[in-house]
Order: sequence, then C-alpha cells, then structure tokens
Amino acid sequence: EVQLQASGGGLVQAGGSLRLSCAVSGLTFGNSAIAWFRQAPGKEREGIACIVSDNDDTVYSDSVKGRFTIASDNAKNTVYLQMNSLKPEDTAVYYCAARYGGGSHYSSYDYWGQGTQVTVSS
Repeated sequence: EVQLQASGGGLVQAGGSLRLSCAVSGLTFGNSAIAWFRQAPGKEREGIACIVSDNDDTVYSDSVKGRFTIASDNAKNTVYLQMNSLKPEDTAVYYCAARYGGGSHYSSYDYWGQGTQVTVSS
C-alpha cells in the first residue's frame, strides 16, 4: 500500500523560507512521479512542482518557479519542497501526491498525503 505523509508546514513571515517533507512508503520509485499541490481557501487545487523518478526531471508552475525547489532523497524515501522568498499568496494547504507511469505533470495522481498548512504573514 502506498502511503504519503506530508509535514513541515507552519507560520512564516513574508520573505522567509520553509521546507516541506513528504515521506513515501510502499512506492516503487522507478516509473513514478511525485508532485506537490496546494489549495488556498476558495481556490482550486494547483499543481506547483513535480519530480519524475526515472531521471529526476523537475517541473514548476509559473507561480513558484525560481523560488521553490523539489528534490528527492531515494535513500530516505522522502521528497522535499524547499520554499524560499515566501509571499502571502503562498498561503495554502500543501499536499504531496504520487503516481505510477507518465502523463501530464499534474494529472492522474492516485496516492495522496494529508495536507500541511503553510501560512505566510505580510
């Protein structure tokens, strides 16, 4: 059974940094992808970063490109999201998700972790 556990959220001032962690179990890292999503109150869920296991290719949404970095530590079965230069509009519940196989970067995810709240104060 694939399970994901997100952690690391919290309250931070604008301009600050946070690192989210997604502990993954039961997933065969080959031919898989892990992504971070976020959902702010009253808004749709947004895919923001994706890493493909076979080649460690990464993709970012325009809203976070240049500020956030996704990285995988396969030895620890953990995927990280380093978030720098945080803005109040980054406030949201952040989720990690996993899937097997290819496809568009933010679709067809079958396995989801619980969310972790990130709040950025101005």
